[in-house]
Amino acid sequence: MKVVSLLIVGAASTSLEEIAETINAGNYGWTAQVPEKFATLDDVKPYLGAFLPGDEQYSEPEVADLPPVNADLPEEFDSATQWPSCSVIGNVRDQSACGSCWAFGSVSSFESRRCIATGEDTKYSPEDTAFCQPIFGAGNGCNGGNSAWNWFASHGVVTGGDYTDAGSGDTCLPYSFAPCAHHVPATEKYPACPSGEYPSPSCKSACSEDGYSTSYSDDKHKAKIAYSVRGEDKIKQELVTNGPMYVAFSVYGDFPTYKSGVYTHQSGSFLGGHAVTLVGYGTLDGTPYWKIKNSWNEAWGNGGHFLIKRGDNECGIESSVNAGSFDSSQVV
Repeated sequence: MKVVSLLIVGAASTSLEEIAETINAGNYGWTAQVPEKFATLDDVKPYLGAFLPGDEQYSEPEVADLPPVNADLPEEFDSATQWPSCSVIGNVRDQSACGSCWAFGSVSSFESRRCIATGEDTKYSPEDTAFCQPIFGAGNGCNGGNSAWNWFASHGVVTGGDYTDAGSGDTCLPYSFAPCAHHVPATEKYPACPSGEYPSPSCKSACSEDGYSTSYSDDKHKAKIAYSVRGEDKIKQELVTNGPMYVAFSVYGDFPTYKSGVYTHQSGSFLGGHAVTLVGYGTLDGTPYWKIKNSWNEAWGNGGHFLIKRGDNECGIESSVNAGSFDSSQVV
């Protein structure tokens, strides 16, 4: 036990530069680079916030009893390619310095699946999801949370674009925190992040866009049901059939340095839980992977996405998978 403790302490003190060098010196199946978004491991922590299985506050929809797996599942699959008319699938958002990843992973899967079911390519609101629930309806704003799919089924969510959509009048409640960058020259697109995590804003239960013609209450859209999925093949089948899903996993010190290839944890201590969106799967150089969309903007990773090893529950990626469904007739 003493040896393990010393290794953890040593890993915790390793810089992102040292981690990236370690990864690139090895033959781990993925490439690292020092991220412009973060200068230290402490900079990463405000971007985490997903409760994981085993956490006291963790909850999720009930696991679905899905039909037997179809033997004809494709070897590779990408939701954005399969449903090109749904631009929301490929849209990479930025949660900014707020532990609202759980809201972004939830909304990203919600709007993607709703577009697939209804044909309506509309952005929905992480702002409403993260900050307009009673404490622990699904989460607590920037202080962490669970999948919001049960909340979507019971209460719904309003439309809402990204921070850059504010003022357009096209949606009810765009995200109120600007995308930002740590310790790199500030730009108009990415101003400097605050020194710590943003405080959660209060919810006014009203649309923030004056030009939007629908009221907050009338703009709520619900899912029909929410459910969780277990097992690699069933996860694949659910993705192919109904589209992207919410997933949560454990983040370690090497993950923020990811650039390309199939990620497996090699270096660095545990930083926290993170929620993202499962959008595809395949195999790269003989290694099976899940394709995941992150919410750290398109400059991070591979166009805002990463691949992670599939089938071995790498970092718990297959232990918290859920989504929901819609009535196909549910068109506004």
